[in-house]
Amino acid sequence: MTYIWEIERWPDLHWNENALVKLLAHVSREQGRLIGKMEGLGFDLRNEAHLRTLTEDVVKSSEIEGENLPADQVRSSIARRLGMDIAGLIPADRDVEGVVEMMMDATGSYREPLTAERLFEWHASLFPTGKSGMSRIKVGDWRDDAGGPMRVVSGPMGREKVHYEAPPAKRVPEEMNRFLAWFNRPGNTDPLFVAGLAHLWFVTIHPFDDGNGRIARAIADMVLARSEGTHQRFYSMSGRIRAERNEYYNMLEHTQKADLDITGWQKWFLECLLRAIEGAQGTLSAVLEKARFWERFATEPLNKRQIKVLNRLLDGFEGKLTSSKWAKIAKCSQDTAHRDITDLIERGALKKNPGGGRSTSYSLTRIVEQG
Repeated sequence: MTYIWEIERWPDLHWNENALVKLLAHVSREQGRLIGKMEGLGFDLRNEAHLRTLTEDVVKSSEIEGENLPADQVRSSIARRLGMDIAGLIPADRDVEGVVEMMMDATGSYREPLTAERLFEWHASLFPTGKSGMSRIKVGDWRDDAGGPMRVVSGPMGREKVHYEAPPAKRVPEEMNRFLAWFNRPGNTDPLFVAGLAHLWFVTIHPFDDGNGRIARAIADMVLARSEGTHQRFYSMSGRIRAERNEYYNMLEHTQKADLDITGWQKWFLECLLRAIEGAQGTLSAVLEKARFWERFATEPLNKRQIKVLNRLLDGFEGKLTSSKWAKIAKCSQDTAHRDITDLIERGALKKNPGGGRSTSYSLTRIVEQG
């Protein structure tokens, strides 16, 4: 098996721009329209959209690698760093803080050069304990392949399938020097092509023991932030990749086992980016709905428990809200939870869902339903 990095002219990666020019123009146009639409919102609504998008980015990028981070911890960590005063802030674990720190540095300081030292800091943030799961890894430095070649494998032990084998560790410093020199001075290449190429090139080198996928996606987000001239994110590329995870891995494997023409990869990356931008409409709708909701109920004499749980619902509560879940979130008794809920039903903020008994659940009364 010959991998792309073993080809003599590596890393002379190229693509057919003529085959992609219409797609590139379409994605660029939709990207610009979204940014323009978001800039038309007020400061608070823009910040809320940014918070939602970053939260999705962090959670979904980790999910791609099989790691599930608590969304409420991620949201709280980001809100604190943005200086946003939101209800229900909670402490975040070290691993959550580390991923958030990396993502916010990538997009918040997108103008700063990408260096080996900065990448080492990102890597150390991802693995604050020096371990990946139960295994100790080399943190904040390039891999050394002490445990053998760096391979991407699947399947049970003894019958593993090798999807990819990265360049030997002795080549990593030189490979990364070449990558970073290009990344900081990519010439006249369109930024959207740069984002796709940077993602592929970095993950092909696979310079770290672990975390390469998450860092590759952070690097791509950094390029996208540069292309838009803003640190605020309004669409989640990682969220879209998570939804298309199997195709993402298949495309990576196919490209890394092919030749230096990466037209197929760039086409897939642009199409995925377009779907991510189109999906941002859901974020915009949720932000506007939350704003309308509080505009309607801002003058109602609600208590802190009610405000806290309503915000959880507005921010995308998973599952069904029951009185027992209310009591757990609000840290109150079942009787108090029932009174809070009954009061909100009378005020028109909540409604009882079909069904009853122990399975009784409640949901928000959408403002649009009230005309």
